[in-house]
Amino acid sequence: MTDTELVVQAIAGDDDAFLALLLIHKDALYRTALAYLKNREDALEAVQEVTFRAYEKIHSLKNPEYAKTWLVRIMMNYCRDVLQKQKRLLFNEDLVMQQGISEDYTYLEVEEALGQLTDEQRELIHLKYLQDVKIKEIAEMTATPESTVKTRLYKALKVLRSFIEEKGEIRRV
Repeated sequence: MTDTELVVQAIAGDDDAFLALLLIHKDALYRTALAYLKNREDALEAVQEVTFRAYEKIHSLKNPEYAKTWLVRIMMNYCRDVLQKQKRLLFNEDLVMQQGISEDYTYLEVEEALGQLTDEQRELIHLKYLQDVKIKEIAEMTATPESTVKTRLYKALKVLRSFIEEKGEIRRV
């Protein structure tokens, strides 16, 4: 059975197909939640909540070939809502542990660089490079022309590149 056939069965109300669909994409959902919420417990709770929301709305999925994108989009919307509601300083236990144990600061530098981006730019980078979503799919998800997505992605990469180059110059001084 192909993924598309599985999604079609899930849309038709097959609970086993829905469960199989979520098992296929659970890692992508968890990584997305962790990237946004930066906390394992919150990420697991997000996966549970998104599972429930997806189960309730699976009948509204119009393009079965974009099921993964649809699920990730639900996750991103959920995470943004959580962050907006919390409006608190996020304590990242993993980040603290990494600082104390490892001298590899690459993760911190990437986090700092991503912090230079707008929410929209961070979302684009996340979809394109962490979730491997194609530009055409991002364009359809956001109801934006592909050329606009490419331009925004280019600008986001330019901001990242500029920030990283600037940091490199500071270290040489």
